[in-house]
Amino acid sequence: MPLILRFFVPLFLGNLFQQFYSMVDSIVVGKFVGVDALAGVGATGAFNFLILGFAMGICGGFGIMFGQRFGAKDYKGMRNYIANAYYLTIVISLILTPTTMLLCRKILLLMNTPTQILEEAYNYIIVILAGIAVSMFYNIAASVLRSIGDSKTPLFALIGASILNILLDLLFVIVFHMGTFGAGAATVISQAVSGFVCMLYMYRKYDVLKFKQGEMKIDTTKMIYLLGTGIPMALQFSITAVGTIIIQSAVNGLGTVAVAAMTAGSKISMLFNGALEMIGMSMATFCSQNKGAREYGRIRMGVRAGFMIMIMACIVIITVIQLLGHQVALLFIDESETQIMKYILLYLDYNSYFFPMLGALFVLRNALQGMGYSVIAMSAGVSELIGRAAVAVLLVGRLGFEGACLANPAAWLMADLILIISYVYAVKRMNQQELLLVK
Repeated sequence: MPLILRFFVPLFLGNLFQQFYSMVDSIVVGKFVGVDALAGVGATGAFNFLILGFAMGICGGFGIMFGQRFGAKDYKGMRNYIANAYYLTIVISLILTPTTMLLCRKILLLMNTPTQILEEAYNYIIVILAGIAVSMFYNIAASVLRSIGDSKTPLFALIGASILNILLDLLFVIVFHMGTFGAGAATVISQAVSGFVCMLYMYRKYDVLKFKQGEMKIDTTKMIYLLGTGIPMALQFSITAVGTIIIQSAVNGLGTVAVAAMTAGSKISMLFNGALEMIGMSMATFCSQNKGAREYGRIRMGVRAGFMIMIMACIVIITVIQLLGHQVALLFIDESETQIMKYILLYLDYNSYFFPMLGALFVLRNALQGMGYSVIAMSAGVSELIGRAAVAVLLVGRLGFEGACLANPAAWLMADLILIISYVYAVKRMNQQELLLVK
């Protein structure tokens, strides 16, 4: 547990600052441009997660291979995997960027984005999509560092980038009156800086990451292995995002007030559940390194420790949300917006009490990914999609915004059922492998 905690705490703080990126965008446009601008940024949230979640997922999946080679002390093989991962991220960026930018407006219309906030939404998301390569640049650098056990460097890079993001938001939105476009530009520039800092530092600091002659050659076999772990993880993010888009589309049909409330509520919720997500990421690194070293007993111990940390985190998170939820919501809206405030607090109540289910999802899913069961983890994403789609179809029309608040708990429950069964199966497989090692 101490080892996992030392790795987790910088991850958690880094995620906190990363969430602060988009949160600051929403706060600045909500306070200084208006509710329509806040709703416009929020209306793109699911679409944003669909694309950037894919980028983050595939880079995280590549990191599984780095971690396994590092755990096996195959440093030459690890460096060649990293080089081929760089080549793949370049190709993926070149495909995703123009495609998503061309389809951007059509997707917003398909999502039933209200007419009065359509331009605000488009102006924000188009610049985010133009920066897909920047997002992948940061995520692949952070993935390399985490795979060798360094979760502090991405944290320091994100702290600096978050401060820069705040300054640029204030400059672009308040001084230059660039609206939601300015908020998006501030995010992209800040993430570019954090990626550059990570990349520069890791090649100066770690000899194990410095390429030697012949280690940067293209290896199609390694690319296939990388895609074998990266694509299922990326699709798991994207499948989850599709379910979120379905819910977002249903909420868009409820009007600007509901969209603004969902925007603020989801930003606040993500700020807190980032702790749970980072516990999961710690599990992915821990399990991948120990899988490479064939330390199966340590994997089981690590997952138990991860659950204990998760439960303690949930107790703290739920307490803070119940005590300070109203005050945090005032960062996004004025006290006079009583209906929006009512919806925000309703959203936070429904989500926070079910955070233990979300925590279990992150721990088990990332542990399974680290152990090499990426396809199983992806199937959990399909379960989440089914849960959210069922709520959108059956409950939002009948219960309105309250029905939308049930989407996440339903999705988490569906995924947990798959993951628990899969983890029990994986443990049995590990027990069999341990017996073979003993013999």
